[in-house]
Amino acid sequence: MSKILNKSLPTILKQLVADGKITPEIAEDAFDDARKRDISITTHLAQKQLVPESDLALYNSREFGLSYVDLDSLEIPLDITSILSQDLLKKTQAVPLFRMSKALTVAVADPIYLAQLSDIRFATELVPEPVIVEYTKLQRLLNPDYDESSVDSGMSISSDAQAQDLVLETEDLESEEDEDDSGVDVTQFVNDLLSHAIKKKVSDIHIEPYEKILRIRFRLDGILQVVSMPPKSISRKMTSRIKVMAQLNSSERRIPQDGRIHFRVGEEKHIDFRVNTLPTLYGEKIVMRILDSDTAALGVDNLGFDKKQKEDLLAALSKPDGMILVTGPTGSGKTVTLYAGLNILNTSEKNISTAEDPAEIQVPGINQVNVNNKVGLTFASALRAFLRQDPDIIMVGEIRDLETAEISIKAAQTGHLVLSTLHTNSAPETLTRLQNMGVPPFNIASSVHLIVAQRLARRLCKHCKVLNEEIPDKALIQLGFDEAQISSLDIYEPVGCGKCSNGYKGRVGIYQVMPISTKMETMIMNGANSLELAEQALKEGINDLRQSALSKVREGITSLAELERVTKD
Repeated sequence: MSKILNKSLPTILKQLVADGKITPEIAEDAFDDARKRDISITTHLAQKQLVPESDLALYNSREFGLSYVDLDSLEIPLDITSILSQDLLKKTQAVPLFRMSKALTVAVADPIYLAQLSDIRFATELVPEPVIVEYTKLQRLLNPDYDESSVDSGMSISSDAQAQDLVLETEDLESEEDEDDSGVDVTQFVNDLLSHAIKKKVSDIHIEPYEKILRIRFRLDGILQVVSMPPKSISRKMTSRIKVMAQLNSSERRIPQDGRIHFRVGEEKHIDFRVNTLPTLYGEKIVMRILDSDTAALGVDNLGFDKKQKEDLLAALSKPDGMILVTGPTGSGKTVTLYAGLNILNTSEKNISTAEDPAEIQVPGINQVNVNNKVGLTFASALRAFLRQDPDIIMVGEIRDLETAEISIKAAQTGHLVLSTLHTNSAPETLTRLQNMGVPPFNIASSVHLIVAQRLARRLCKHCKVLNEEIPDKALIQLGFDEAQISSLDIYEPVGCGKCSNGYKGRVGIYQVMPISTKMETMIMNGANSLELAEQALKEGINDLRQSALSKVREGITSLAELERVTKD
């Protein structure tokens, strides 16, 4: 095994051995044989059929951070292939699939040819965007006489994506003709799609129709990835099927619609999909948000708070009144943080009410209200109603205007614990945002007890992350690491294996938890700006988001690339 881990061997061979796809001996022989034949290791593995081609394509897609696409699921327009000459097709070993504005998506099986894509850009004045495909399927497109045995591959998303344990609870769905001219069973395909999304633990499904293609993407760990490109001909039937499941008007294609699909997975577990449709030029785009109420049961210990941050949060939650604010961009996990706190407070002794747009996590014991601006049920009107319902704890999905802010602060000042969110970049900026809304500084200082700013960073896969020992000390200091700690600092980087997505699996919270101290209260009433409040927070030992992210890198939880991605603002 020590020979296999030698740096001279390609990463893909190391991963195939680590995952038990090939033996160390086969890997060594394949490496030697590929060198003798003067071809790449990918081409050698595919031609000799040493591993399934689908596995080979998936490994290469993870290694190079590219999407994997099944060519059998595409209908390639005849006119697109004429963009490249035969000589250029042969030289680049790439086939154009479709064009979107100035971008040209091209299929590549062997990553060694990625370096040749600049020739395509020069010849077409288009920007080539490569996707990884299976070797034999690409060769059939490049050479119609190619006679290697084909690899069986169909429309299903994944072999493990069968909806055996997935039962739709709505029994009276409309029946319709689900078999398309393409031979695709639309009902089965949709069920497989939803099932696969649940098992992969994705947050959103995007179904996007364009002029000549239908693209399906998953948002996994915060990043969108192409997972399938089924025939464009099934687009309308697929949309109709999802609308029926979500109890929407399938004949209405001119306006956006919102619905919900309710599933029972197994015997007891329920999964909801929040469905939104949007009319576009070439059909209706559908986005489905997966709502798993199990996230409400997440404890504070599992979210990524350090010891002091956790203590400060629990101290604020234990108070009978005041306001706790959680801030960050869309998709940064604010709702999960709020519900982790509510889960601690949710006892039979407490009356808890929430106003949300919409309520994504359903929790027994909490009175949840969906705001509906069309009928006048706004955050502000819901808050007024809550105050007449003898509340102990109130959660407002978001403070968007002065009216909602004033009612929330009034509630916090009159014996209620109020939790809410705002969209700001840091904890100190939240205080100035409230002032800019028109809230008097005295009311802010007397009601706000704690502010949590947060981001979500992808976790490094514990099975394949590798130590990077080649980063210069100067670069680490520029990133923000302490010079005294660099000698003992271990920086890990993503690799990618069969158990993760491009070297990452799951996410961890990056937090700035700022209790409002007596000194800060005085500064707020004296009109201090966000920079002055940030300086005071540092003096009080409160880590900002950058420092918290550096801590996660030091612990080997995330990478430098994620550090830059989530704290660049």
